[in-house]
Amino acid sequence: MTRRTEWPGSDAEPAPDPGAGPDYGTGSGGGFGEGAGRRARSRSRSSGSPSSSRAEKGEPRDPVEQARDICLRLLTGTPRTRKQLADALRKREIPDEAAEEVLSRFEDVGLIDDAAFADAWVESRHHGRGLARRALVRELRTKGVDSAVIDEAIGQLDSEQEEETARELVARKLRSTRGLDRDRRLRRLAGMLARKGYGEGMALRVVRQALEEEGEDAEGLEEPF
Repeated sequence: MTRRTEWPGSDAEPAPDPGAGPDYGTGSGGGFGEGAGRRARSRSRSSGSPSSSRAEKGEPRDPVEQARDICLRLLTGTPRTRKQLADALRKREIPDEAAEEVLSRFEDVGLIDDAAFADAWVESRHHGRGLARRALVRELRTKGVDSAVIDEAIGQLDSEQEEETARELVARKLRSTRGLDRDRRLRRLAGMLARKGYGEGMALRVVRQALEEEGEDAEGLEEPF
């Protein structure tokens, strides 16, 4: 008799709302699939579950079930991209066919949504950490997000908003540089912006304007890069 695999988001178990916006900056929050993760833990504690019975008898677990449980655990607490989950399944030696089946099903029910992940990542990391577009692109690429999806998410930020954030970052840091000579202040403040992904031209312009507004003579300051 063919065994039926239960999937999150089926008629028996409604899928979590993939639109919930977790806090990416802190790593806390519900994430896509928190409810599914709780259901998975509840099932795993049940002594009558098929997987528990097979484990007690020493029988090998179905790789699809293994892949599903691994993904649900990883999605509990924080969303992840498809590539992150695929890498985790590969590391645990889940067969490619089983991994592909589970990952595709999770995408179908909204538990994996790289576009939503990228949108939330840009929103959180720009407003929470002040990262510029260049830094955000680099981070999303390391997480395996497709270039077209990245471009769409980064489109949330325009150059004016990015420059305004750079000004806010400099304003918060400016006081701690008082007492230093002009060149060192320029290097320290512009270097801070560079580490967050801001371009040289914008960084110099924003820092010089901030120093001038404070009464410093910013003419003739050396280039920090």
